[in-house]
Formats: sequence, C-alpha cells, structure tokens
Amino acid sequence: MQYHYETRGVCSRAIDINLDEATGIIRNVQFTGGCNGNTKGLSAMVVGQPAEEVIRRLKGIRCGMRPTSCPDQLAEALTEALEQI
Repeated sequence: MQYHYETRGVCSRAIDINLDEATGIIRNVQFTGGCNGNTKGLSAMVVGQPAEEVIRRLKGIRCGMRPTSCPDQLAEALTEALEQI
C-alpha cells in the first residue's frame, strides 16, 4: 500500500510510505524536504521493520522546542496508514 502524508510543524513537507498490507512491514519511506541526511538515515533504519514497532519507538520525539519532529511525524503517518488497512 502506498500512503502519502502531509507533515505538520516540521521542515519536511511530506512523507511517502510503502507498507506491506498483509504484514505491516515498512517497505520504503521517502521524505520530501527536511534535513536530507537525517531523513535518509531515518528512512533506511525503518525499512523492514513492523510499522507498530516503529510507531512505538518514534512517537513523541520532539525537535528542539517544537512539539513534534520528523520521526514523530513518521509515527503519525504510519498510524494513519495502518488505519487504512
């Protein structure tokens, strides 16, 4: 399943996720905008992982004084994607 998420409150503008509907395993993550190295690194680390585990680990991470971060936004995107399955 392909899922597109428009981020809120962070430098990146969107996240595109390819999620295996049968297993909930993340197949690919692509950020649009944001800190290039950080978003590429984050994407590489979550590929092959169960979406629910990634949500558990990333939800609530903040970026400086912001109430959210790119990892937190990925957790939000994955939560919404799982609701679509």
